[in-house]
Amino acid sequence: MTDAKKTYDQLRSARWMAPDDFRSFGHRSRIMQMGYAPEDWVGRPVIAIINTWSDIQPCHAHFKERVEWVKRGIHQEGGFPIELPALSLSENFVKPTTMLYRNMLAMETEELLRSHPIDGAVLMGGCDKTTPGLVMGAVSMGLPFIYLPAGPMLRGNYAGQVLGSGTDSFKYWDERRAGTITQEEWQGVEGGIARSYGHCMTMGTASTMTAIAEALGLCLPGASSIPAADSNHQRMAAACGRRAVEMVWEDLTPEKIITPAAVNNAVTVAMATGCSTNAIIHLIAMARRAGVPLTLDDLDRVGRTTPVIANVRPTGKGYLMEDFFYAGGLRALMKNLAEKLDTTARTVTGRTLGEGFETAKVFNDDVIRPLSNPVYHEGSLAVLRGNLAPDGAVIKPAACAPEFRVHAGPALVADSYDALKAIIDDENHPMTPDTVLVLRNAGPQGGPGMPEWGMIPMPKALLKKGHRDMVRLSDARMSGTSYGACILHVAPEAYVGGPLALLKDGDIVALNVPERTLDMRVSDEELAARRAAWQAPPPRYGRGYGVMFSKHIMQADEGCDFDFLLTEAGPKVPEPAIN
Repeated sequence: MTDAKKTYDQLRSARWMAPDDFRSFGHRSRIMQMGYAPEDWVGRPVIAIINTWSDIQPCHAHFKERVEWVKRGIHQEGGFPIELPALSLSENFVKPTTMLYRNMLAMETEELLRSHPIDGAVLMGGCDKTTPGLVMGAVSMGLPFIYLPAGPMLRGNYAGQVLGSGTDSFKYWDERRAGTITQEEWQGVEGGIARSYGHCMTMGTASTMTAIAEALGLCLPGASSIPAADSNHQRMAAACGRRAVEMVWEDLTPEKIITPAAVNNAVTVAMATGCSTNAIIHLIAMARRAGVPLTLDDLDRVGRTTPVIANVRPTGKGYLMEDFFYAGGLRALMKNLAEKLDTTARTVTGRTLGEGFETAKVFNDDVIRPLSNPVYHEGSLAVLRGNLAPDGAVIKPAACAPEFRVHAGPALVADSYDALKAIIDDENHPMTPDTVLVLRNAGPQGGPGMPEWGMIPMPKALLKKGHRDMVRLSDARMSGTSYGACILHVAPEAYVGGPLALLKDGDIVALNVPERTLDMRVSDEELAARRAAWQAPPPRYGRGYGVMFSKHIMQADEGCDFDFLLTEAGPKVPEPAIN
C-alpha cells in the first residue's frame, strides 16, 4: 500500500487517553483500575472485538474460546484488544424471529464503536442475521474493521447417512408426517443432524452471508469456508486480530472497500453459490449502508447470467460446506468465476480480490463446478413481478421441482400461521397438486419481523398421496436451508395493504419464472372493489421496541432497514464530545 500511515496522536482512542487534562486522567485511572498499565495502550491502536457469543447461541458456542485467539493476534501486532459483547441473535431460539432484531444489532454495533475509545474492530458473527447486522452497523460507523466468520459445523450423520442441517430437517419432517419413518428414526436424526459448534453446514443463510462478506472484501481470503471445528479457524482468528491493527495504521475504512464493484462481486458470488433467498434482503441493506443503491432488478440481472457452480445442498445435491472447504472453498469458486468478477476490488488485506484467490485450486470439480458444467444454468434466485407483487417477490428456481417454474392454480389462503397449520395438518383438506397454498400477514409489519414461515410445510393431504412439492406463496421469508417451489418476500406485504391482501380462495395465481411474472387472474375492476372494502389491521405493538420497529421498518424490496438508519437519512453522526 502507498497510503500514508497514521500516527498515534491521530487515533480516535488518543482523544480519550492522551491529553493532559482531568477527563483523560479519569480514563487512564479507571483503565488502570482493571490492572492495565500505560504500556498496554500508549502508542497502540485500540481494537474492539464485537463478540456475539451467548449461552444460547450454538452457532457461536466456540466464540468464548475463539476471542482469545483474536486477542492474541491483536497483541502480536502491537494493538490493545477490548472485547465488547453484542446481541447474539440465535436463529434457533429467538422468537418470533431474529429478523425483528437484526437492525437492533446494527444499531448496537454502530453505537458501541462510536461511544468507546475504539480505533478499529474485529466483528465476530456467522449465524444468519449477525453478519448483516454487524456489517451494517460497522459500515455506518466507518472505522476500519474485519469480519471473522464463525464457520460451518461438521457434517451431520445418522445411520450412515450424511445429514444437512435444516435441509434434511424439513425432508425428514415431511416423511415423519407422511408416516414413512418411525419415532426412533426421527429421534436419531434429531441427535445426529447438528454434531458440532458452528453455523449450518448447508448453503443456508449463514454460509451465504459469510460468503457474501468475503466477496465484499471484508474477510481474510478463504476465511468464510473454514469449518468451525478445524484448527485453521483458530489461526484465522489470530490473523484477523493482527490484520485489524494494520488496517487502523493504514486507515483502511469500509468506504474504500465496499464500492459498487465490490457489491456486484458479492451479488455474483452469491448467485453462483446457490445462495439463500434471504441474501436479497441483507445485500440490499448492507449495500445501501455503504451508499451503493442496490435494487432487486440489479440482483435479477446478475442472476440471469451467473450460473450456480457450488454443488452444495439445498440447491446442489449430496455435498455440504465441509466438502466445499476440502474442494477448495470460496477462493476456488471465485477463481472459476473470475471472468464475471471485478478482480481489482480492494479487500481488508489491502490487496485486490483477485490477488486473494490467484493461487487457489479446485480439488473436486463436482463440488465446485466449472462454468461449463453448472448445477443450474442461471443464478440461485429470480425476482418476480406482477399484480400480486408490484414491488417484487423472490423464488429459488433451482431448488424447486421444474414443473412448477411455469404454473397456474387456484389459491388456498391462510391469514395467519395458525390458520395455515390447520390446513396442512388436515389429511382431508380439499386441494390438488395444482393448488397454490398462500400464507399472508407474515411480512415485516405483519409477522411481525418477517419470520421464516415461508417454507410452508407440505400439507398432509398431499403427502399421503406421495407429493413432495407444490407452489407456496407468502410475504414471509424462509430458511436458507429450505427448498421447494416457494415464492417469498411478496412486496408490499399484505398487512400494509399490498395486493396479496386482496387475494381470495379460488383465485388463479399464475407463476412464470422464465418471464419473471407473478399475477392473480382477477380483473382490475374486481381488485378495485376489494381494495375499497379492505380494512387495515390494528398495529402489532403498543409500546417498546416493537413500536419503533413498526414505525420505521421498510419493505422487503428495500432491505428491511429502518428508514432513519439509511445513509441518506441525515448528516453523518459527529464524534462524541469528550467532556
